[in-house]
Amino acid sequence: MKIVVQVRLLPTLNEALALAATLRAANAGANLASALSFEKGITSRNDLQKLVYGRLKGEFGLGAQTAVRTVKKVVDAYATLRANLRAGRLGPQGSRRRAKATSKPVAFREDAAQPFDDRILSWQHDTGTVSIWTVAGRLKGMRFIGSPDQIKTLAEFRKGETDLICRDGKWFLIAVCEVPAEPLNTAPVDWIGVDRGIVNLATTSDGTNYSGRRLSRYRRWQARKKAELQAKRTRSANRRLKRRAKREARHAAHINHKISKECVAVAKRTGRGVALEELRGIRDRVRPCRDQRAPLSSWPFHQLDRYIAYKAERVGVPVIWVDAAYTSQRCPRCGHTAKSNRPARDQFRCRRCGLAGPADVVAGVNVRNRARSAWVLVNGPASQGTCTPPL
Repeated sequence: MKIVVQVRLLPTLNEALALAATLRAANAGANLASALSFEKGITSRNDLQKLVYGRLKGEFGLGAQTAVRTVKKVVDAYATLRANLRAGRLGPQGSRRRAKATSKPVAFREDAAQPFDDRILSWQHDTGTVSIWTVAGRLKGMRFIGSPDQIKTLAEFRKGETDLICRDGKWFLIAVCEVPAEPLNTAPVDWIGVDRGIVNLATTSDGTNYSGRRLSRYRRWQARKKAELQAKRTRSANRRLKRRAKREARHAAHINHKISKECVAVAKRTGRGVALEELRGIRDRVRPCRDQRAPLSSWPFHQLDRYIAYKAERVGVPVIWVDAAYTSQRCPRCGHTAKSNRPARDQFRCRRCGLAGPADVVAGVNVRNRARSAWVLVNGPASQGTCTPPL
């Protein structure tokens, strides 16, 4: 399976200036290629390369391989745009958002990421340095740092392109690694049902609860600070707003990583699979009131799905998505389903058989029960080895 590993570069001042100039030149050339591709309707990589290759080298000072990578970046950007249009992610036909996306060429920021291949970027893992091409010449002996696990994965499994990124004045390399995955467990002994929510981010059928109280409190605090900065309406306040938004996103991602890691570890240790509710389009089904819009829009269940899926695929744990309808209202013992089974938000009491317990745990048990019957349908030869979320 493919994963990405991020390491930080430690360039000197002159090296950082050369890297910045390289990004500016490459992205200026990408904007030229994008404009010509849009104007002439060229989608083929070879046709676009014949048209702009000489200009990229002559006008922007790009090397031969860097020019080729720049053309590929433009072609990939238009391929992504077409895929988003087909999937309806930019709105229906005739919508303003869709018209805006298709009425002009794809634009690249002057500091947008630039791909490098092994001809223009080489790694020296014994010394912890890289050699990278720039418009100022090839820079050798540039140090990079990362966690021991990242460095080990990079040295053993790196394969493919590496992206050079400048983020908040810091330089990073993001490399693709082809990591071998363990064989999929096609005969799990049972399932761990995971119910996801806003108050409780995740609750398993085993009774383990991952509360979202601290994350919600943190988001409310960030919202108050955001309102204070927005009221200032200064450039400095805008810069601080962007930093705060990134910090909040990192914090939520860190929490989801911890939850997904623990769920997959328990499933691996006990020989079980992970069952999740399919929540696609859940935000479109309701029109929340004003005070509920922010919590619903910032609910990170998509991210938790992706983290569980790729961690499970790496260790061979099966993942299945089941119908989420009435999982919090159905009694797992007698099957009685009614709204009255939920006398309170966090309580469940069956009106027929009297089964009582935490509502989120009952929902997780129902998810587990549905996974038991659904696994027989999806456990065919064509579906084995797939853990891709339907999101």
